[in-house]
Order: sequence, then C-alpha cells, then structure tokens
Amino acid sequence: MNTNQPQDKPDSTYEQSTSGTDDPFTPRIYVSISVTLIGLLIFVIGAKPNWFGWDRSAVVGFVQIAVFLAGLAIICLGGYIGLLTLWWGKERTIVSDIGTKLVGTGYVISVFAGLADIFGMGSQSFPQVPYFGPWQASGVLIGQGIIVLGFLLFIPFYPRKTLHKQDS
Repeated sequence: MNTNQPQDKPDSTYEQSTSGTDDPFTPRIYVSISVTLIGLLIFVIGAKPNWFGWDRSAVVGFVQIAVFLAGLAIICLGGYIGLLTLWWGKERTIVSDIGTKLVGTGYVISVFAGLADIFGMGSQSFPQVPYFGPWQASGVLIGQGIIVLGFLLFIPFYPRKTLHKQDS
C-alpha cells in the first residue's frame, strides 16, 4: 500500500465506483438522460408540432407555449439531476450554487417572456388570442441562454485523480 497518498473516504469511493462496472451513479445518470430526452420531446412537440403533423393554426397559441415551457422545465430537471449526480460525495462550490440559481432564474425569465400576454405585459391583451411575437421569442431565448450559463457553472471541475498500480 502506498503511504504517500492521503486516503480520504469520498475520493477513494469515487475512484472505485467509476473504475468498476458496479457504478452506483449509473441509475441516476440513466434517469437524468431519460428525463432530459422526454423533456426534449415535449419541448419539440410544443415548439414545432408541424414536425409531427399536429399543427392546426398559423400562429403559436397558448397551448403551444405552455407545452414547450413544460418541456423546458423537464429538460432543466433532467439536467439538474445529472449534474447533481456528478457532485455526489463532493462538497459543492459557491459557483455551482450560483449555477443552480441561474438555471431557475433563466426558467422564470423564459416563462414570464413566453406567457407575457397572459400576464398582461405582452403586445396582446388577455381576451384576445395570445401572440408569441419576436419580443417574446427573444425573451425566451435570453432565458434559455441564462439556463445554459447556469448549467455550465454547475459542472464540477475538480482535478481528476489517476489510478496507479501499486508496487507489491
């Protein structure tokens, strides 16, 4: 046994779990990927229903906006689960906490921009048909950009330890 390297429990457990086939993180990663892909499918159904032959109107209406925002929420949930799994057994940094807050903030901005007509802040008042115009689309894109920035800040960047063969 090499006595020059400190043996702390979380790092050695992480090294053993990622090097073997019985990885305890695998189910969480599969759940994360599954949830994210389901969210992406719902998002695409809401954003481009004509890709599936379901488009019935010339404008983007309330139902479409609500569906793609629900898909975006599920994508954010799946990404959060996956990145939180990468932090498992490690102490999270302040930067990662800021990243999680930015993901939530970006989603709130996307929802508010997407449903601005419903909230009475858009170009159409509520009794009329909600209109998803260029300003609302820009607001949703800005919110999605903030979500991406939050996920980038949430990625764990810690030095990777290499496994050395021990001299016997």
